[in-house]
Amino acid sequence: MRHDAAAGGAVPTLSAADLKAALPAGLPEVRTEELVNLPSSHFTLETLATIRERVAALAAEADVAGIVVTHGTDTLEETACLLDLTVPGEKPIALTGAMRTASNVGYEGYANLLAAIRVAAAPQARGLGAVVVFNDEIHAARYVTKMHTLSPATFQSPGWGPVGRVEGERVVVARRPERRVLPWRGLESKVALLKLTVGMETDLLEDALARSIRGVVVEALGGGRVPTWWLPVIERARERGVTVVIASRCPSGRVWDAYGYPGAYRTLVDLGCLFAEGLNGQKARVKLMVVLAAAQDADETINLWSN
Repeated sequence: MRHDAAAGGAVPTLSAADLKAALPAGLPEVRTEELVNLPSSHFTLETLATIRERVAALAAEADVAGIVVTHGTDTLEETACLLDLTVPGEKPIALTGAMRTASNVGYEGYANLLAAIRVAAAPQARGLGAVVVFNDEIHAARYVTKMHTLSPATFQSPGWGPVGRVEGERVVVARRPERRVLPWRGLESKVALLKLTVGMETDLLEDALARSIRGVVVEALGGGRVPTWWLPVIERARERGVTVVIASRCPSGRVWDAYGYPGAYRTLVDLGCLFAEGLNGQKARVKLMVVLAAAQDADETINLWSN
């Protein structure tokens, strides 16, 4: 992004050639492509699928060592999650961007891009899947989320921390999260995401059921708890074959508890809900869209989700 007086603010301006021209000498060979030039808040599911298809095609090319995706920060974690879930192979996929615009003093985009290129080219990053590289930190797509509306250090992995760092020309990988790749048959669009708050009624879930959704992710309270008046509607959703995934609105931690009262974890297990297991709501939705597009029946949905 760069400030445009006519637009009254920053808009997508820099080209791939501009970004490449700002890089120092001595890097591995960098080949550039321009695929999507939109603010990531304008992305559709078709945009996500387009990025995924191109990255997968590049990952299959023998002369490509790794891939860097420059991306707006608003939905970067969802694209990273999709690539991590569906692009097979060992080649590193590094997503990066900038919080400041190129017109700002202290624009960090070039430094982030340089670090991402180093990660994508690093043999030690092979097998990590998709990662987010910001502020010289390497974050696993599974755990990373945008934590601040303005800070250049916005991307963090609550409860886990980065899996590695870029230290000058050196890439250090300290931890390797387990990764499983799902079959890719597109994205099921009829998946809703709802966030619970105190005293919240069920009308949004009922409206979603009236629109014939195929899946819903509920960001539940604490370790995965819902009010008792939500239980009949969740049960009705399950009877209709709607897949219900329970995430937590907490920034980190498992979806689990040891309580015995109605609406707690055990009740939701009995209703046949699935659980996000460390994914936040937006990433659980991406995974559910992938799973529902790939699965042929309810049993396969459960098997793919559990992988």
